[in-house]
Amino acid sequence: MTGGTGSFGTNFVRMTAENYKPKELIIFSRDEMKQWEMAKEYAGVHNVRFVIGDVRDSARVRQVTAGVDIVVHSAATKIVPSAELDPFECIKTNIIGGMNVIDASIENEVEKVVVLSTDKASNPVSLYGATKFTSDKMFIASGHKRRSSKTQMCVVRYGNVMCSRGSIIPFFQSIPRDQPFPITDPRMTRFMMTLEQGVQFVWFALQEMKGGEIFVRKCFSCNIMDIAEAIRPGFKYVVTGIRDGERIHEQMIGTGESRFAREFDNHYTILPPYFRDFPVFEDIAKLPPVPEEFVYDSYTNKDQVTAGELQDIIKNI
Repeated sequence: MTGGTGSFGTNFVRMTAENYKPKELIIFSRDEMKQWEMAKEYAGVHNVRFVIGDVRDSARVRQVTAGVDIVVHSAATKIVPSAELDPFECIKTNIIGGMNVIDASIENEVEKVVVLSTDKASNPVSLYGATKFTSDKMFIASGHKRRSSKTQMCVVRYGNVMCSRGSIIPFFQSIPRDQPFPITDPRMTRFMMTLEQGVQFVWFALQEMKGGEIFVRKCFSCNIMDIAEAIRPGFKYVVTGIRDGERIHEQMIGTGESRFAREFDNHYTILPPYFRDFPVFEDIAKLPPVPEEFVYDSYTNKDQVTAGELQDIIKNI
């Protein structure tokens, strides 16, 4: 797993080790301190291995994927304002790093690759979103090589992961009670889900993928004011304005993708543009597409939660 020491990675490793008993789980990341801290939790666990390296280093990626059956690619430069200020660094990790994962996985005949995407990749307005949009396109295009490659690749796209490192909930919780919350825009809405739901959705994609799809998890949405109210009832706030690269509402499926999208109970599947060339997509292609000009965004999403409902969810987490 690339980027395995982040919030998602640590939960993925824990839950996968508990539920599937894999022969070996490899955590590949560049932060040795995070690895050292995480490794203490797995002292004496022989099927969890830590490898220092960077997805930007193609030779190292080829080394670490040799003999691997499954790659979960979660390494990314993710902070939107940082990417706006240092675009080259974001491009090196999210695009060049993705190319290295693709090339190494095909070369080493990895069976399945799942790459984690984001709602910001749909109709992107930020540099981070643009790099993830490009990454999504690269992994989807790689699926077209299946005539000459044993490797299947797919993309998993979802919204904000609640209580993950650097996200809005722990940020609000860290603000002293005598200080107001900084609110970028009171109209702002976001998709939300739990870390456990994110891990389970990756498992689902690994089981269901044919190669080249984007799996979009259905999430609930909430308003930023309701998030603040759930954390501190009666809160005070100051409006700071939208940061560079942010948008008021997030989107996971746009009109350009809707003609390839099929709806299921808990998710959407966006078929690759070349799906008619491959019989494996025949059954799903027969399903009716979503309505023309369909958009799945956090503002019009039917599953909206209130501050009270959100408070209960946070308590359970």
